[in-house]
Amino acid sequence: MEPFKRKIYSKFLEWKAESDGKTALMVEGARRIGKSTVVEEFGKREYKSYILIDFAFASEQIKNLFKDLSDLDNFFRLLQFHAKKDLFERESLIIFDEVQLFPLARQAIKVLVKDRRYDYIETGSLISIKENVKDILIPSEERKIQMHPMDYEEFCWAVGETKSFELGREIWSAKKSFGGAAHRELMRKFRLYMIVGGMPQAVAAFLETNNFSKVDLAKRDILTLYENDFMKFDSTGKISRVFDFIPAELQKNAARYQVSSVLENSRAGAMLEKLSKLVDSKTVNIAYHANNPEIGLAQNVDLEKFKLFVCDTGLFVTLCFKDKEFTENVIYEKLLSDKLPANLGYVYESALAQILKAKGDELYYHTFPSETSNHNYEIDFIISRKNKICPIESKSSDWRKHKSLDLFTQKFSKQILSRYLVCDTDFKKDQDIFCIPPYLLPFV
Repeated sequence: MEPFKRKIYSKFLEWKAESDGKTALMVEGARRIGKSTVVEEFGKREYKSYILIDFAFASEQIKNLFKDLSDLDNFFRLLQFHAKKDLFERESLIIFDEVQLFPLARQAIKVLVKDRRYDYIETGSLISIKENVKDILIPSEERKIQMHPMDYEEFCWAVGETKSFELGREIWSAKKSFGGAAHRELMRKFRLYMIVGGMPQAVAAFLETNNFSKVDLAKRDILTLYENDFMKFDSTGKISRVFDFIPAELQKNAARYQVSSVLENSRAGAMLEKLSKLVDSKTVNIAYHANNPEIGLAQNVDLEKFKLFVCDTGLFVTLCFKDKEFTENVIYEKLLSDKLPANLGYVYESALAQILKAKGDELYYHTFPSETSNHNYEIDFIISRKNKICPIESKSSDWRKHKSLDLFTQKFSKQILSRYLVCDTDFKKDQDIFCIPPYLLPFV
């Protein structure tokens, strides 16, 4: 199977042209999202030769080369010998895969980039964890770039549904409905993305077997890998438990992730360091509460008040049914036809978080009390556009009811550019509110 087309490839091309060997590229992201595959494909297509060093399996001979960089001619001579590949000045790429496993190689970037003979790309997971870098000097010559699981458009490319995505683009451009039949089909395609997700391993299993149970097994393997990673930096198992309870906490529809309900005698404030490591792992998307929803959202957040989403919608769906040995095809089929009896609002909300994150939006939300009752209202996501904010409410029920949006607008009307209600309905406008199905969110 050919490697899946990924948008980040074009950013690699921009870096290669702009950098001209003056910086190394650090590709950060969760494990199993396809970093190594796309970087190696870049090496194959854009260079005369490349050497990939996977530090999960690199030989001791190669690792030992990094202990002495005083003679770079000798370093490159021996690297070519052990890798059994030739390097060509300014025409070759050297890839440090899973570089967090061997910090000396990351530190070497400073010397290697200064030499400028070759280009360098690093890939890594859990990159920012202090334990991985505490004994080395982080090179300033690194240019970091974030990679995410496949977004909805990349998924459509992979499964041969480019026309579906482009039809969504046309609907958004025209700002009008193309009819109920088109909407129902596009919703079915989007729910397929929600179920399978954007992990290349799961997408490949879907294309090869057309069997949701096989897809589910692939996703469970990834979740197990993540759980093992969590234990490496938190042997208490607390972070694993926090991760496992993400669906349960979202289903409560509470104003925050309630750490105390998951971990007895623990508060969010006491868990901030461990939670920062979980966020650094890129396995979750975190939405912080914006205390004052205006431009400069990051300056008005409450670090102890947050919601957690799994980085990938497909992994999230599998995590929801982790109590079963495998997620039966019948559950997937009902999800696909939107007939699962459980409230699916939190599943859609998780997918929306992934879409926004892939677009480059940081995630913020806002809750506020009613002035006439004990009820709290919530805006699920707030994004910045131009010099204004755009509130986004996700609804799984009647689109005609949007009191949270209305009350929020009364309070912050001067800061608002546009309002969005994301629900299972065809495109329409309700006064100045854009009522959009989730497959249109990539275009907002």
